[in-house]
Amino acid sequence: VHLFDIDIPGKQTFKESSVLSPGSSLTLFDTPAGKIGVGICYDIRFPEMAMIAARKGAIAMIYPGAFNTTTGPLHWELLQRARAIDNQIFVAACSPARDTTASYVAWGHSTIVDPMGQIISKLDENEGIVYAELDPQFLQTSRQNIPVNSQRRFDVYPDVSQ
Repeated sequence: VHLFDIDIPGKQTFKESSVLSPGSSLTLFDTPAGKIGVGICYDIRFPEMAMIAARKGAIAMIYPGAFNTTTGPLHWELLQRARAIDNQIFVAACSPARDTTASYVAWGHSTIVDPMGQIISKLDENEGIVYAELDPQFLQTSRQNIPVNSQRRFDVYPDVSQ
């Protein structure tokens, strides 16, 4: 949905919009385990996407992405954990392995986070497969123990999922 376009004078210019088109809607799909939402790379920086997906019944968000070696160490894991905690969902984020000879060097570190913000599976910068069992009972227990869904104050602020 969101394209990463930046221009830092004297440092870096990067414009996804020169080669990609933005999405026009949120993506949710059904699985036997429950609904899954999808965002791509830069979308993880927009909490509304995960919030809307969770309010529409998503149990997880998947974010394929390619953060670089500058923003990756600072934000990649932090954003995944934030989206998981904020919305009480699982978050899975996959990244290309790091290739230091490439023109764009990805951070790597594919990760899976549980609804309490704990990392339950993680790779380093090398090629591999990240996987974990997403326990629906853990999801329910997390939501019962910290009942933010029933304590939202839509009399004070709007429900962005509407």
